Order: sequence, then C-alpha cells, then structure tokens
Amino acid sequence: MAISRDKKQTLVAEVSESLANAKMTAFAKYKGLTVADLQELRKKARETNVSIKVVKNRLVRVAVENSETYKNVDISMLEGQLVYAFSSEDEVAPAQVLDVFAKTNPALELVGGFSGEGETLDTDQIKALAGLPSKEQLIAQVTAQLLSPVNDITNGLSGNLHALLDGIEAKATN
Repeated sequence: MAISRDKKQTLVAEVSESLANAKMTAFAKYKGLTVADLQELRKKARETNVSIKVVKNRLVRVAVENSETYKNVDISMLEGQLVYAFSSEDEVAPAQVLDVFAKTNPALELVGGFSGEGETLDTDQIKALAGLPSKEQLIAQVTAQLLSPVNDITNGLSGNLHALLDGIEAKATN
C-alpha cells in the first residue's frame, strides 16, 4: 500500500529530527525477522533510551541529504530492508542494542551507521563500538584507575601504623 505525500513528509521530518539529535545512528538488515521479533527489539531498545524505526531507505536518503551534518555521508550502504537505531544520549547504545539482539536473532545483520559528527561507520566500526562498555562503565573504570594510587598510599600508611602500634603494645606488655 502506497503512503501519501503528507505521510512521507512527516516520516522524513521525524527521521531528520532523529538524525539531528542523535549522537549515533546504527542500522541493520532485518529480513527474516517477525513482527514479534521487531517488537522485542523495540522493547529492549527503549530500556536503553534507543529509538528504533523501520523507514524506507529512500525517505532516509532524503532526510540525510536535507541535513547539514549528514549531507556528505556515504549513503551507498542504505540497501535492502533496514532497521534504524537512534540515540541522543549515548554514542554506543544503538550499536550495542542491535549487536546484542543479533546474537540471539541471526536474521538481524549489522550494516553500518552514522556518528553524531556526520561520519559514515562501516560494519567493522559498528561492531567495535558495540563491544565497548557503556559511558557509565567507562567513567567508573577511569575513576577507579585514578583512585588506585590514593588507595595504595592509604593502605601502605595504615599498615605502617598498625605495625607501629603492635610494636608499642609489645613494649608496653614487657
């Protein structure tokens, strides 16, 4: 069933807005997935504040060409039935959501993506980003690394104080 021109313009506007707000957009082929599978993907994506859209590639191309940020990206990867994942909060969440879902649903195949800066990302780059820890996990790891020397010094001084106190107690009991 053909969609009206007004509906197409609305979809292009939605995709344009999603692209403009996105820190990353990832896309994957979904041929072979059922409607229930796509609903499950959307549910899992919502949990990480990722929005999932199934839009005709032609409409996405129009949205990309109308965007100042994305007008120079390579759109040759936009072939076949694609599902698009957008996130305005996390740079790697769209890739992670699609990658995790693809592990249990082999019919979903990562194709590529666009960074928030308007760069095209190929399949290998998307898979590499999907393997990264989340932003919160990275912050926790950096904080732990920065606090490590402080903890080492505190433990060392504490050990010396305990040894000193043990020595004083031993002298006092004699």
